[in-house]
Amino acid sequence: MALDIAAFDFAMRADRIAQQPVRPRDSARLLHVTRDDLADRVVRDLPNLLRPGDVLVTNDTRVIPAQLTARRLRADAAAAARIGITLDRPRADGAWHALARNARRLHTGDVLRFDGADDLAATVTERDPDGGVALSFNCEGEAFAAALRQAGALALPPYIARPQGPLPEDASDYQTVFATRDGAVAAPTAGLHFTPALLAALEARGVGRVALTLHVGAGTFLPVRSDDIARHRIHAERGEITPAAAATINAARGAGGRVVAVGTTSVRLLETASDDAGGVHPFAGDTELFILPGYRFRAVDLLLTNFHLPRSTLFMLVCAFAGTARMRAAYAHAIAAGYRFYSYGDACLLDPAA
Repeated sequence: MALDIAAFDFAMRADRIAQQPVRPRDSARLLHVTRDDLADRVVRDLPNLLRPGDVLVTNDTRVIPAQLTARRLRADAAAAARIGITLDRPRADGAWHALARNARRLHTGDVLRFDGADDLAATVTERDPDGGVALSFNCEGEAFAAALRQAGALALPPYIARPQGPLPEDASDYQTVFATRDGAVAAPTAGLHFTPALLAALEARGVGRVALTLHVGAGTFLPVRSDDIARHRIHAERGEITPAAAATINAARGAGGRVVAVGTTSVRLLETASDDAGGVHPFAGDTELFILPGYRFRAVDLLLTNFHLPRSTLFMLVCAFAGTARMRAAYAHAIAAGYRFYSYGDACLLDPAA
């Protein structure tokens, strides 16, 4: 049965789209969507909404300055073509998958040099039909990270208005308190609400915490173009769950605690790595899991997430988790009540559908 994208559309007011985060971060509003009701709270209420023995699963990816401008060097060209590059995800072979503007100008074997860091270069090793390329860079590790800091800019979402480019404060505002492992193009935004004070309160409550890694790719911003959403191909993202993290999650659930996923990224990786009984296994690789209504969740009991765009794969995921009618009602309430939407906006805590 086809899933019609119109079921996941809603009217969004421009003045509800947050352009900066609230300060402190845990003062953001929190809509608690239970099976029976909607409750208006703030994020710092979270310890009172969770139980001792629950475990928060957070994403420790760190956003890199992934927006680059390159010059294509080719001996048979009269002038160096300029190419806009957005790094998408690291590949298992050490190369990077990237999205390229003017990708038709690129061919396998082309060499790119990057504005702002004269020593940074990459060779195009593959092309794909949707504007993606594989780039093999001439450095790695800390040398690569330092070159990106010189040459790159944050690839902020298009709905955050920055006509002159990212502001200085975006460099810290667009990182979570959990961020330790470089590789994301976009922030796992549910994690933006946490502060050291909130984490201390959760620990005092007896709520555990464990990290996984899912490097959020540029594909998170791509729209669903087909009216039949089941035909949409979601972009792969690279992730890892260590054996120790899997053991901690399974032990908490085995003792009666709930798995509280912080963000849709944590949900996708947990569900990718889980078995039919809900056990989570160590994982290292790419996930292309596209969660739509009708999906049976195995590893996640509660979901903390931001408010998502209409017609987006992320709104479809939360509808799958909590029920489409319930989420449409929750979003209508949030818009009417003045909640702030999207990456720098407010949050919701979702109980699962019955």
